[in-house]
Amino acid sequence: MPFIDLQSNLASSSFSEDFLKRFCSITAAALRKPEDRMNVVVHPGLPMLIGGSCSPCVVVSVSAISVTDTAEKNKEHSAKIFSFLTQELGLTEDRIVIQFHELQPHQVGKKGTVMTFL
Repeated sequence: MPFIDLQSNLASSSFSEDFLKRFCSITAAALRKPEDRMNVVVHPGLPMLIGGSCSPCVVVSVSAISVTDTAEKNKEHSAKIFSFLTQELGLTEDRIVIQFHELQPHQVGKKGTVMTFL
């Protein structure tokens, strides 16, 4: 049950429903998780600064159980996510930052319990 949180200073018009669905698909494939278990949130129009510049940018947080626990895995995930975002949003790689967070099953609640018991 991955959580993808994208924050950007780009206008909300840059993030159509079609973008959300394709972003969900690409991140699900990158993480090798089913699309119906993905949770994607986009926060557009934020005041943001990366590398000393307020030029268009994106910060993505990827939180998941068992798939963000090594540098090798995250390098692969990063390449796929960067490729999608640079193509779709017209940003250069220096305007995108991705954070990976490894979750434990007891840290994710669902259906009145936690993933440990599901």
